[in-house]
Amino acid sequence: MFISTITAVTETSPFCASSASFFGFMGAAIALVFSNLGSAYGTAKSGVGLMHLGVMNPKLTMKGIIPSIMAGIMGIYGLIVSSIIGSQIDVQNGYSGYKGYAHLASGLSVGLSSLAAGMTIGIVGDAGVRAFGKQQSIFVALILIMIFAEAFGLYGLIVALIIASINKGPTCPAPKVE
Repeated sequence: MFISTITAVTETSPFCASSASFFGFMGAAIALVFSNLGSAYGTAKSGVGLMHLGVMNPKLTMKGIIPSIMAGIMGIYGLIVSSIIGSQIDVQNGYSGYKGYAHLASGLSVGLSSLAAGMTIGIVGDAGVRAFGKQQSIFVALILIMIFAEAFGLYGLIVALIIASINKGPTCPAPKVE
């Protein structure tokens, strides 16, 4: 019954393809998966450096945990965007291909940006924390590099939120339930 109503709407408008929701859900999944990949890699990689720091100088471990925390934030960016995308997918009230592609682009934006930022935080965090154990004066430089790496993910989040909130494009009529 539901499939027949989707097919009926698709036949009336080329912008209301039944596959539109697939792209929207893929955007939500991509946002979460890639963001969490970046977060996990960054946390694991910088965590290895933190363990090395703990062996070299245990008193510095609380300062050395900052890269792992910053990497974990990448996963939150993906969770925010995937929740927003998921809440906007409403096939019952009309969901256009334009909106589906916008949600896919939004998920790709935050997902890939967070993946890149997480990898950067992990690599720089690992080397930086190890160096911090040997030379404590580089702590400020380490934090600045972490902030710049975190900004990559934040840029992706901002673009994803803007794209996900676009209300332009064709509107699809709500399917008539028979």
